[in-house]
Amino acid sequence: MVVQSRLTRILIGCVALTALAAVATGCRPESGATPSSSPSVTMKEQTPDPSVTPVETEKPQAAFDVPAACEEIYSAAMLAQLQSANPPLNDPGVTMLSTENADLLEIIHGGAPTLRCSWGQPSEYGLATNVTAIDAEQQQAVLAALPAAGFGCEALGDGTVCRIEQRGVTLDDQEYTRGETHYVGGGGLVTTAWINFAPEGYTEDVVATLWG
Repeated sequence: MVVQSRLTRILIGCVALTALAAVATGCRPESGATPSSSPSVTMKEQTPDPSVTPVETEKPQAAFDVPAACEEIYSAAMLAQLQSANPPLNDPGVTMLSTENADLLEIIHGGAPTLRCSWGQPSEYGLATNVTAIDAEQQQAVLAALPAAGFGCEALGDGTVCRIEQRGVTLDDQEYTRGETHYVGGGGLVTTAWINFAPEGYTEDVVATLWG
């Protein structure tokens, strides 16, 4: 009985050692296995520094704000003169462009902020003006394009005004005079085309009203 009891204790001890060895083996990592990367390290590598974002997305403000309404581009005296001499303002039937120069039209209709104003009814008597915000590169392009197209240019305020005029006869033997007057400066472009109606000091008044 003593021998059997001792044998039983030895067998139980062996079983316990075997189970302990199995548990220890199960907790030990496999040979050659690589621990997973820390989530915090991965986030730091993939997420840009938030302090850089405002610098990269910051956009320069426009140098010139285009007025919201045509009445704002004239002095009170010029507005009264235009309303008396050749109404209405912005007749929907007037389709005259403010210039026929392709380089200027590309700027005006290329997405830049612009305001169109016309005076008169659909006829051979009236004018059309666009006030457009431009950047420095576009300003240089305008100053190069107008003299090349035959415009005469001179200083006006802090910018440049360019003019061209022509006379002719219609198919009905009616004489006409038409022309264009454009101003560039202060971050803006003012283009005006007219036919048989060119109020004296028109562009000068627009420039003085918008830029002082």
